[in-house]
Amino acid sequence: MRASRLVSILLLLQTRGRLTAQEIADTLEVSVRTIYRDMESLGAAGVPVYADPGHRGGYELLDGYRTRLTGLTAGEAESLFLTGLPTAAADLGLGSVVTTAHLKLMAALPAELRDRAGRIAECFHLDTPTWYGADEPTPHLTAVADAVWNRRRVRIRYLRWAEPHETTRVVDPYGVVLKAGAWYLVAAHTGPDLPGHVDRLRTYRVSRILDLEVRPEVFERPADFELGRHWQEYLVRFDRRRYRASATVRMSPTAVGRLVDLVEPTVARAARESASAPDPAGWVEVVIPIESVDGAVKSLLVFGPEVEVVGPADLRARMAETVRAMGRVYG
Repeated sequence: MRASRLVSILLLLQTRGRLTAQEIADTLEVSVRTIYRDMESLGAAGVPVYADPGHRGGYELLDGYRTRLTGLTAGEAESLFLTGLPTAAADLGLGSVVTTAHLKLMAALPAELRDRAGRIAECFHLDTPTWYGADEPTPHLTAVADAVWNRRRVRIRYLRWAEPHETTRVVDPYGVVLKAGAWYLVAAHTGPDLPGHVDRLRTYRVSRILDLEVRPEVFERPADFELGRHWQEYLVRFDRRRYRASATVRMSPTAVGRLVDLVEPTVARAARESASAPDPAGWVEVVIPIESVDGAVKSLLVFGPEVEVVGPADLRARMAETVRAMGRVYG
């Protein structure tokens, strides 16, 4: 374990440059005292690593020093091929690049590890689109990805859900996200009506980009922006905006058991967390978030007679009206 950690420290310094003991400790999930001991061991082994004291100090390798450590463990070799996203790479216009890198890596591996890594591709396959969902055409995805990578400002003509449906905006593309088979662009609006970094960030569905023009301007992405963190925060805000009301519903044991299959995770989690003590028949009362009365009717009808809406009154009335109409159709 310690030998592996020493190699990891060496590779970290080689790829990232100067790092503090705290930064290395956080990355490797060990104590700072352990890093101090490891640095002494590296120095004693002849590795040209030195430390600069002070606020901007840290550990650094002597200029020009490069390790030739290329060995991979069996688990590391296998994991490399689990990180591959061939479908996503092809969408981004990088299919041939990924294929070439894959071939080079396979050729560099020892025979035993090559066999183990090859079996990963035989046993695991990534299919991102949801069930019963067709792939969305994204003719501008390659251009979007290129603009993100080269930090070029773009002008997009976009089809919105709200009116006016068609709009044109100039944006700084910060990153792209693949979510449930759909590509999204996270970008900063450059218009004067949206000042401030946080307020300017918008999310665009790439399939709804009607036209795209890459502009000559180069932008600087804020140093504190992290795409993964922003996306998670965006999903939380999206649910808060989407679910503008709540409903109180009685659910049978059968309905509770089918929550995961029939409603979104946010709704299922709210139902489980708010569930009352079961009555003698096993029914519980829950409070769930809803987008609208119409949307709630569609979501709750799939449970059939296993749910009863307690409130609000307009949702209960709409459910009753729908059920009566269905009764007339089916006699």
